[in-house]
Amino acid sequence: MKAYYFRHLLKFKNPSGTSRGVLNNKESWFIIIVDKDGYGVGECSLITGLSPDPIASYEDKLKEICNNISLGIDVLKTKLELYPSILFGLETAYLSFESSNPFVLMASSFTKGEKAIPINGLIWMGEKPFMKKQIKEKIESGFDCIKIKVGALNFDLECELLKSLRLEYSSSDIQIRLDANGSFSPNSALEKLKILSEHDLHSIEQPIRPKMWNEMAFLCEKSPIAIALDEELIGLTSKEKQTTMLSLINPSYIILKPSLTGGLKACDSWIKIADSKGIKWWSTSALESNVGLNAISQWVFNKGSEMKQGLGTGMLYSNNIDSPCYIEKGLLKYNPKKNWETAFFSNYILKNS
Repeated sequence: MKAYYFRHLLKFKNPSGTSRGVLNNKESWFIIIVDKDGYGVGECSLITGLSPDPIASYEDKLKEICNNISLGIDVLKTKLELYPSILFGLETAYLSFESSNPFVLMASSFTKGEKAIPINGLIWMGEKPFMKKQIKEKIESGFDCIKIKVGALNFDLECELLKSLRLEYSSSDIQIRLDANGSFSPNSALEKLKILSEHDLHSIEQPIRPKMWNEMAFLCEKSPIAIALDEELIGLTSKEKQTTMLSLINPSYIILKPSLTGGLKACDSWIKIADSKGIKWWSTSALESNVGLNAISQWVFNKGSEMKQGLGTGMLYSNNIDSPCYIEKGLLKYNPKKNWETAFFSNYILKNS
């Protein structure tokens, strides 16, 4: 058994605005595990300014993991507590390697093309006309749930956008989720949430920045909009801290990004704690390529969640890895008759074998 890693810079088709700035590209690293019978692949996805992994030592850690791949996942994961994206990549590379098909990690009626995953349509930040255009396109393509990133524009303009949307579409037509990415100040957050609640919203993600547990607990208690925790989960690796945080804050939802929370098994642990407290969840991608998105999708489907997932990011990049995953009328589907772009990986294996 051998393992390799390499970097791939994913390029956005269109600049994508968030409260942390505009994204033009995004870095991913791939781990490939190889033996004489086949290979497995996993993706380590990094988001500048959000991923907690130590960047200065990132490639050295990948090299260390690949050089010691024969130690197995149970040993190697003990070296990766500070590197959740590598842990997700390694975990899914092993699942891929151990499968008869390296891209069917968890066979199901989803990978057979018989069932689909309901997802939300993501609306990127930008000027009001640009955001309205995105919303119109999502609704016309069949989405009945959209997620709008807020916090970068003038608050009054964002409210105007929501008001105009609700004048045209009721909550029975379109479910609206907001994502503030921690952009509200603790002092003004509750007042803003009260104003936003006039627009009949499903939920809002991370209204204030993480690690302000008492302030977030207050908001969750008083907010007229259901609050979902996102960035709040990053960096909490012990079950004790996870349980303490969820008990204190008591959100309506948590949002699981395996690349940021340490992989699929780590997400399973979060779900178990959340379930015990009556807290619901959904999963979103951390802007992975189709490789990481594929792994998350298969895991999500097998969890049996009825929530709409944030897994509609496969069409963002001009240089993504072509895959059987596709979106149709607000559903993520898998076409088992379509082949993966395996040359992206097999050429690298041949070059390095």
